[in-house]
Amino acid sequence: MCVVMETDASLLDVELEEKQQEELYQQLLLQSMGKMQNDSPPSKVIRPQPGMCVKTSSVSEKQKVFLNICQSQVVPPPPPLSQEALAKLLESEDPTSYRVPMSLGEPHTEVDNSSQGCTVYDVVINDEFFQKCQKDALFQQFLIAVSLEGLENKYNLELSRDIKILKNRKFMGSVAEQNIRTKSKPIIQEVTSKEPHSLPSSTKRPEFSLLVEPSIGNAEYLIAEILLPGVISARSLVLDLGEDRLVLIARPALFHLDIFFPLLIDQENSVAQYNTNTQMLTVTMPAVSS
Repeated sequence: MCVVMETDASLLDVELEEKQQEELYQQLLLQSMGKMQNDSPPSKVIRPQPGMCVKTSSVSEKQKVFLNICQSQVVPPPPPLSQEALAKLLESEDPTSYRVPMSLGEPHTEVDNSSQGCTVYDVVINDEFFQKCQKDALFQQFLIAVSLEGLENKYNLELSRDIKILKNRKFMGSVAEQNIRTKSKPIIQEVTSKEPHSLPSSTKRPEFSLLVEPSIGNAEYLIAEILLPGVISARSLVLDLGEDRLVLIARPALFHLDIFFPLLIDQENSVAQYNTNTQMLTVTMPAVSS
């Protein structure tokens, strides 16, 4: 007797649809990066106004370093935050979840009052937020902390937290012009508008590693491997790549990662792939030769 077993076509259709949806989200993840080169936000050259000068030093070389924290109305302000909310944020596991828009300038060499050479970085923030920090010691300490961390991430530095605010001068050397963005990227802007105060306290910073290939000689690729336990699909990921920065949000409120790279990368030709078995997101980015 011949028994004919019929296959449930509806189950196959569901599996096929889920596979197609997963592939679609993988493609959207890649397209969101590929469009950045062409859809780069508008920018303009500004000359920021002096604000305050902070003295610190490099940990490894013990060399003097100065931060010119400048102000400009062109830089967007951070989301509203009260002193009470800031105090709670600083006590949380991830105080970096509150982002302060800032432009971090290239290092330049100046001569200090002792006629010694020193390295100076210009940091530009919104003018109204700067005035708020001037009136509140807690906000001022927070501003200096995020400025130091931003410079460390962008330029691969280690700066001392033993700082001194210079009372008699607002800047070291001369304040240079900067080319800054006048509009945030839409994908990040959407997240900010929905969560105006900060990301939920349950949001965690994922474990990650940055690898340079080849390990010896000129870098050709920068590879980011980000472990995302609990993320079952690429469709819950929002990835934003800049020329020297990666921002990743895993919804709903699982992970948030915002890091700067030690070198410039080619966003348009970067590739991202999420492995649902290992729950690892791998972003492969061609390095831009300097």
